[in-house]
Amino acid sequence: MPEPPRVVRLDDLPAAPLIDGTITWRPVRRELGIGAFGINAYTAARAGGDLIEDHDETGGSSGRHEELYVVLRGHARFTVDGEEIDAPAGTFVFIGDRASRRSAVAVADDTAALVVGGTVGEAFRGSPWEGSALAAAFAQHGDFDRALPLAREAIAEHGDNGGAVYNAACAEALAGDRAAALEHLRRAIELDPRCAEWARTDADLDPIRDDPAFPTIGS
Repeated sequence: MPEPPRVVRLDDLPAAPLIDGTITWRPVRRELGIGAFGINAYTAARAGGDLIEDHDETGGSSGRHEELYVVLRGHARFTVDGEEIDAPAGTFVFIGDRASRRSAVAVADDTAALVVGGTVGEAFRGSPWEGSALAAAFAQHGDFDRALPLAREAIAEHGDNGGAVYNAACAEALAGDRAAALEHLRRAIELDPRCAEWARTDADLDPIRDDPAFPTIGS
């Protein structure tokens, strides 16, 4: 028998609000079990709110993907390498240069964008940031039943990536898994010294900051 289609509405996907902004992440790829390409959706409830965070695709935790953005509803304004792009619903914005800085804000309430990514000539592999950042986002909002399995999966899949291990440690710290959080924070700093600077002020790590085993981090 052929595998049946998997169908879900955008607003029925799990909502992972990103704590530092107005963006709500909808994990399309993981919920539908897609393995051939990267795909996620992001929503902003109010005009003026962030829709796509400022980033490029060259960082150590990125997928180093080409990215296609599709405005599903509402109205967005993208900024790509300093150039503004007006993007009402139905607009496609393709960014093939991994080094291009890109971001978007909502121009209308209830704006949603779909993001599809992949690397030319390579089999798809999930970005190191995806599972661990999703774990941290769920943990920040107290959804530890979702956060901890994602953190453990991120360690299993991307245990050699400092950013992924760091995000997993943040999720574990918030969820009260002190031993795992301390172990993974130390490992993250070994893999990527930038993690020490992030950890110095990251509120996600406050639940373990008083532990004698917390890594010594200069001021």
